Amino acid sequence: MQTQFNQTDCDAMENFTGTKNFDPRDLPYDLDDLLTRIQASAGKKSFLVFDHNKYLTVPTRNIAYFYVKYESPKIVCFDKHEYFVNYSLEQIRNLVTEKQFFRVNRQYLINFSAIKEVEHYFARKLLVNLVVPIADKMLVAREKASGFLQWLENR
Repeated sequence: MQTQFNQTDCDAMENFTGTKNFDPRDLPYDLDDLLTRIQASAGKKSFLVFDHNKYLTVPTRNIAYFYVKYESPKIVCFDKHEYFVNYSLEQIRNLVTEKQFFRVNRQYLINFSAIKEVEHYFARKLLVNLVVPIADKMLVAREKASGFLQWLENR
């Protein structure tokens, strides 16, 4: 019995035999770069802080919010502990995942899990109430209000 191959069969056979000689260096992208990007999109898992002459790691999941007061960035945890951190708020925003944290204004970057409720405020601003009490009113400017509400909705 004689088997006949058409052009599609020949192309498939060439593709199959070509996979034997697979070399990842021949790929059009860098696998190390892709792995770095995947890890970065997962966000920073913890922050190293210095407190009472000790270095501690604070897991990101325990952080209620980051804030800046007198140009000093701080971490506030759900247990109300506060720690200074050696990053600017913008650097922190780039380190943590956008799905979990939102920068509501120049002073605050908040964790979704820390939000108790959101209220309408004057001039189409939003007032954010957190499960961890804060001294100031946390306001979202009207320019950021729709983006903030979309972030809340699309989690």
